[in-house]
Amino acid sequence: MKSVTAKRAVFEGRVQGVGFRFSVKEIAQGFDIAGWVANLADGRVQLEVQGAPEEVEQFFEAIFQSYLRSHIHHQSIQNIDPTESLRGFSIRR
Repeated sequence: MKSVTAKRAVFEGRVQGVGFRFSVKEIAQGFDIAGWVANLADGRVQLEVQGAPEEVEQFFEAIFQSYLRSHIHHQSIQNIDPTESLRGFSIRR
């Protein structure tokens, strides 16, 4: 059985109105992961992602190495339970 890790990240800063969700989705296309990214009503952005542990870690590294890093003032990342039915990577409202 393949090992799957799942994480929830919440990003704070200037993360809405700057193409953040679209850019995260673009970055996700380079990885074998599933998940979604969404704006929160309070101005933060939430991301949930799952996949092989190394893919998930490399995905987060790619986000932090992109131009998005300058928009993120704080992030919290926690482990969550994987969702069996999650496929692909999408932008949620």
